Amino acid sequence: MLRSLSLALLTLSLPTGAQAASLPEQVPGLHHPVALELITDELDPPWSLAFLPDGRMLVAEQPGTLALMDDGDVQRLDGLPQVSHRGQGGLFDLALHPQFGDGTHDWLYFSWAQPGKDGDSDDATAVSRVRFEDDALGAITPIFVQNRFSTPGRHYGGRLLFDDQGLLWLTIGDRGVSKSRAQDPADHAGSLLRLTPDGDPAPDNPGFDDDAAPEVYSIGHRNPQGLAQAADGTLWSTEHGPRTGDELNRILPGENYGWPEVTRGRDYATNLPLGVDSAPGMRDPVHVFEGRFAPSGLAVVSGEEFPAWQGDLLAGGLRGERLLRLRIDGDRIIEREVVLDGEVGRIRDVRLGPDGAIYLLTDSDPGRLIRLSRVR
Repeated sequence: MLRSLSLALLTLSLPTGAQAASLPEQVPGLHHPVALELITDELDPPWSLAFLPDGRMLVAEQPGTLALMDDGDVQRLDGLPQVSHRGQGGLFDLALHPQFGDGTHDWLYFSWAQPGKDGDSDDATAVSRVRFEDDALGAITPIFVQNRFSTPGRHYGGRLLFDDQGLLWLTIGDRGVSKSRAQDPADHAGSLLRLTPDGDPAPDNPGFDDDAAPEVYSIGHRNPQGLAQAADGTLWSTEHGPRTGDELNRILPGENYGWPEVTRGRDYATNLPLGVDSAPGMRDPVHVFEGRFAPSGLAVVSGEEFPAWQGDLLAGGLRGERLLRLRIDGDRIIEREVVLDGEVGRIRDVRLGPDGAIYLLTDSDPGRLIRLSRVR
């Protein structure tokens, strides 16, 4: 409480420009203090981050540009398709092929809002891959587009992840109007999808029914924008609830996660509950975040930089402007820590770097890339 009050008073005393630039050198912690380092504050609103084998970074900027980061210098690369940048649309996540760097599989995968034809307002979540060589983008290959274009420009999902089997995961939200789409396994909306690196359905995906889309792995999701795999293979996802009711879910094959029938969320206009807390045949969340957290970005801690955090989840919050650390035993949260509480602003992405440090992207204009390390 005192820490939050002190921070608020300091922020109010600064002019707007100083507020945007200010960053504490460190914050206290349950196990150890955490140091903060600003890498750059010259990003267009960024959405995601990927690390190249040589330690440099690629940043997806939501308006549709790709930035190459080298020691804080920002170089923007040409060659991406025109994205649908309206509402929450744009360029979303990045993922490197698991064999990136071998000269044959130097593919960068990216998710994006693909515009509809003839300039209409419909769009869809899509995935393409592009050759990355000699610090330039080469040929682009579209590999997936969701099976229904629609409006408005909301709830795209868009998170990508290559798992320990080399399969590609994609989250897609319910697209914001027809909530019931999330309960239809024939519709990609409101689903987690599991694909091969070429964009085909993973061969052992669960079958919901004869009409189900073969890419669908789980349904009943509102807008999942956090995705991470633990060392034991467990897949975790965070997703936005309406107003409240943001969730952490353990992803299992063929499960229905409830939206819109099961939710702890509330109506934006009336603040009344929108659904029931639990229902037969629908899987409950492992954790419901307090208040209006708006989760985006999720990482599992490993390496030597944070030994006291091994295996813990780090979840970023947009509206909550928090970085939360969660320690899980089975399906129980046994330790919870607020690592950051407003110090960096809205957190869009959370990544574990090759050096074991934690890297954050802020949802701001200009956006910031921030490195977290342990104070020894």
